[in-house]
Amino acid sequence: MSSINTNIGAMVALDTLKGINKNLGQVQNEISTGKSINSAKDNAAIWSIATVMETDVAGFEQISNSLNLGSATVGVARVSSEAVVGELQSIRDNIIAAQESNVDQAKIQTDINESIAQITSTVAAAQFNGLNLLDNGGSINILSSLNRASDGSVTTGQISVTGANLTTNATGVTAGGAVTGAATFTAAQDASGGSALTNSTAIQVDAAGGNQTYAFTIDGEALTYETSAGQDAQAIATGIAGVINAAVTAGDITAGLTATATAGGAVQFSAASGTADYSLTGTGVTSTETQAVGALAGLDTIDVTTDAAGALTAINTILDSAIDAAAQFGSKQGRIDNQIDFVSSLGDSLKAGVSTLTDANLEEASARLQALQVQQQLGVQALSIANQAPQALLGLFR
Repeated sequence: MSSINTNIGAMVALDTLKGINKNLGQVQNEISTGKSINSAKDNAAIWSIATVMETDVAGFEQISNSLNLGSATVGVARVSSEAVVGELQSIRDNIIAAQESNVDQAKIQTDINESIAQITSTVAAAQFNGLNLLDNGGSINILSSLNRASDGSVTTGQISVTGANLTTNATGVTAGGAVTGAATFTAAQDASGGSALTNSTAIQVDAAGGNQTYAFTIDGEALTYETSAGQDAQAIATGIAGVINAAVTAGDITAGLTATATAGGAVQFSAASGTADYSLTGTGVTSTETQAVGALAGLDTIDVTTDAAGALTAINTILDSAIDAAAQFGSKQGRIDNQIDFVSSLGDSLKAGVSTLTDANLEEASARLQALQVQQQLGVQALSIANQAPQALLGLFR
């Protein structure tokens, strides 16, 4: 049955042409972008996986930067420690030569002193971006990996490099300036016969420099405060007062005592009632400066003019320490460089995986494009024919 109200043939042809045009647009988009999955609407599951992988690829690029920086830092330490080993070997050769009595030991000592000065200069200059792994044993943690678990949680891996102290520091702890004014620690006796702190009791501190530890006992509670470089007496007093007040707040010291830093670097005690029952040990309040012992300790005291045999014993021990340090840095740098290669390969594998999931097959897309273009032409022709069908009905009325 033919109808002038509804052209079923045109409707079918139009729906077919719409489908062809949709597929054609999709193929054209794949060809222009190079991707079969370009957004979440194309395939939400695959797009999600690919996006996570692309995020990891970007993370591995940052890890590569961290590893390259770490390798350079450790490389400077390795090269410098190897240079130190070379100088120590030269010193050892000179010391061996000095064992002969018929030599000018004074001139040999001059050469040794120059080598020692060169070692000191090398250690001081062995820094990269401000970090020196040879001076007082600094350390570094290098970001080395990005680890994604099956539940989606992400953790990072690190390569820790411990520095080697190749300085000639020979002492571990040196005395800093003692806290002065010990007489002010004399505590008055209260009515119960116990020790009491009055409002006149104070601790006078000094400003002898950083890395000092002030140790004191109040009411049986041992307290310490460690200074930092650049602090003056006032800042130190403020820090000590803070430690005391924190102990009071925590209940470690019976309540009722307040410590305040006053001008001139003193810690002044105040009791609410004028006196309070606190036992204060003042004679033990001193400051010390901590300094790490260097692996080359004793190097700058070697003197073949007075003890050539002792110098030989000392240099062998020192040389072994320097060789161990250089070997350690070499091993760490080798591991870091291997990790750089691994991260690079892993990043390439992830990129290949993302490509496999999302990239379009351009050969297939090209063939589909030609087929859809032909279908589009046929669809247009079919729609044209279907649209002419109602015109044929006019012939029935002639």
